Amino acid sequence: MVHDEDAAIAEAELIAEMDEDHEDLSDVRSSDGLVLVVFWVLAFVVFLQFFTRYVLNDSLGWTEEIARFLLIGVTFLGSIMAVRKESHIAVEFVYRYLPRRARLWLQLVVDAIAVVFYATTGWLCTEMAQKTRQMMVSVDVPKSVVYWIVAACFLGMTVYGVLVFLRHLRTGTSRLVDPDRFTAVDRNI
Repeated sequence: MVHDEDAAIAEAELIAEMDEDHEDLSDVRSSDGLVLVVFWVLAFVVFLQFFTRYVLNDSLGWTEEIARFLLIGVTFLGSIMAVRKESHIAVEFVYRYLPRRARLWLQLVVDAIAVVFYATTGWLCTEMAQKTRQMMVSVDVPKSVVYWIVAACFLGMTVYGVLVFLRHLRTGTSRLVDPDRFTAVDRNI
């Protein structure tokens, strides 16, 4: 009977340890899966390029161009996630020396500027996409597809930027305004 109790205690301690090591994935959304898929397609294409170039000594011509455009896709799709999570870099130095009310106003001004930047850049990408008639070099796909994808990503950043701005306005706080009160779980939209 004592052996069973010891085994049960050991098992409970192991389960408690496993729970402590568990990663918090509460800020991951289903839309983040697209970034993961594009990333792994990029990894496969780069591996294929390496394998055909250095192992087979006969490189596939399309892999370099497609890898470049997939990297652009990963970057801008990841930027949507970064805006949603408010994980873009920020200069915190100025915020430390301002009173709380000034920090809040500065946060709202920065949020508004970011939203205007995302919307303007998205609009410029649509203009570029409409004017681009050139085809990709190695595959028969218009280059404008890349610009349309980037424009769609800027639209996503604009939408999440507006939601972040409204949340900061409604709650009166953010990671930069009240760094002591802010937690990673509270950032989710």
